[in-house]
Amino acid sequence: MATSLEAKQKYNFNKLQKRIRRQVGQAINDFNMIEDGDRVMVCLSGGKDSYTMLEILMSLQKAAPINFELVAVNLDQKQPGFPDHVLPQYLEQLGVEYKIVTEDTYSIVMDKIPEGKTTCSLCSRLRRGILYRTAKELGATKIALGHHRDDILETMFLNMFHGGKLKSMPPKLKSDNNEHVVIRPLAYAKEKDIELFSQIKGYPIIPCNLCGSQENLQRKQIKQMLNDWDKQFPGRIESMFSALQNVVPSHLADTELFDFKTLTQDVEEGDVAFDAPEIPTYIDPESEIAEIDTTSVKVIELV
Repeated sequence: MATSLEAKQKYNFNKLQKRIRRQVGQAINDFNMIEDGDRVMVCLSGGKDSYTMLEILMSLQKAAPINFELVAVNLDQKQPGFPDHVLPQYLEQLGVEYKIVTEDTYSIVMDKIPEGKTTCSLCSRLRRGILYRTAKELGATKIALGHHRDDILETMFLNMFHGGKLKSMPPKLKSDNNEHVVIRPLAYAKEKDIELFSQIKGYPIIPCNLCGSQENLQRKQIKQMLNDWDKQFPGRIESMFSALQNVVPSHLADTELFDFKTLTQDVEEGDVAFDAPEIPTYIDPESEIAEIDTTSVKVIELV
């Protein structure tokens, strides 16, 4: 019985690993994230996402038809109690090139941000500047961040609710100073898959005490909203992420994005603006469904 259970657990883990690897490979291909000769700086925070990203990229590196280098980088922000021995030990065992950058951004954030206020904005700006500088020093051509599909959706709603912008995290972008290309290889991966993968692998997780202690962060509220939707309405999350890849500028209201002023009265195939939206029924491809009439139901494939 034990052997059978172990075999099943191993099968499920292999299936999970292949799914994440496939999604990362698809994102890299869709957005041309990594090219032959690239030197990719993998930003390692000590959290589940960046550990998973590094492992999957190392796996893909062995099988990829192109040659690229990986260098793991961790920024030690001198938070009180930070176990600075954990990552060096882990990376030494892994055998990957790495660099630990030490900068006391913690003191700066604590000095500038009033008690009880959100520290994430200043912290992220300081961290970004240091990582950009480090990438230049290391000769990195790409900077890989561990943001996943759920992060991208959360950011979209944060910008809508609190910033008045229809904007999210792109899987690939150029830095403001045009000197760096940032990639997010986990863009298609689900957080719950990464969470499970991380638990099974037993990564030495290092919590962020700087922002993790702020329970009322707006992002946490958005995350809870999305988690509730995912439980109540299966397929809604997948549909929303699909919407980010199917933008129709003429059916929004941004005059900079679409030229509404020069629209004519010529209509070729009826006025689609008054057509009812197509509302598909979601079916999880991973589930087992015995009988279903596929002629009457549209299936949304997970990326």
